[in-house]
Amino acid sequence: MKHLPNLLTLGNLFCGCIAIAYIFTAYPSIFMSMGDHTNLPTYQVVYGIPQMYMGSIFIGIAALCDLLDGLAARALNVFSPIGKDLDSLADIVSFGVAPSAILFQLLWNATMAGKDNFQTSIYTNDTFEASMLSMTPAFLVACFAALRLAKFNITATNQKSFFIGMPTPAVGLFIATFPLLMWYNPYGISKYFENKGIVYVIIALVCWLMVSKIHFFKLIPSKLNITYAWPQIVLLLIAIMSFIFLQLLTLPIIFITYIIVSFIYKHPDSKKETEIN
Repeated sequence: MKHLPNLLTLGNLFCGCIAIAYIFTAYPSIFMSMGDHTNLPTYQVVYGIPQMYMGSIFIGIAALCDLLDGLAARALNVFSPIGKDLDSLADIVSFGVAPSAILFQLLWNATMAGKDNFQTSIYTNDTFEASMLSMTPAFLVACFAALRLAKFNITATNQKSFFIGMPTPAVGLFIATFPLLMWYNPYGISKYFENKGIVYVIIALVCWLMVSKIHFFKLIPSKLNITYAWPQIVLLLIAIMSFIFLQLLTLPIIFITYIIVSFIYKHPDSKKETEIN
């Protein structure tokens, strides 16, 4: 049983690797159908959203393993430097590299969507002539995730009641919602992911949030009274209301609410817990 936390951490890493494999096979294909009157085939470009969807699912499973390994370690009272470092390495893959792969594919799709004739570009292999440099900013998320995790490893004892900078799993899960939103396309939201400018802004925002000095509250309050727990209550109420009225849009709304409330909330113990430089 003492190895259970590390096995769950490896499960996190394993799912992150599977997610990356799915995401990087998410290239567009051509769907052919016969015309109704002319009997001539018509062609439609289909983005590789199903593969990205599966990538998002495995990022979600990785997050579940990440949650369970911490719970198992506390329940079994098993802690070790190896487990701590292994957890960070797994998180870099599942919540750094895998989300970066999603953003890379979004930038690739946005580049292709901007071509005058996407179908012709596929036949002529012009799709592979997209500027790679324009898509590489996606991997800044992986770099900043690594920096965030390295900082957390030396300041974890001073972050018992809150996180300094947005937790990497939160960023990873937020980005993992994008393929889900593109798949179900509530309110026509998928069109915004075909805009390179919007994707660049998202990259810059999440990178800054991870290394910022903002105190993000933990989902489990340190004390069960209104002074300590009102952010969690607000987040839960908004999540419930959003699910009732907006359904799938609940996922990004929770993320945005988490940022706004963390900006406002000043944890009562924040003066006692300071970051070690």
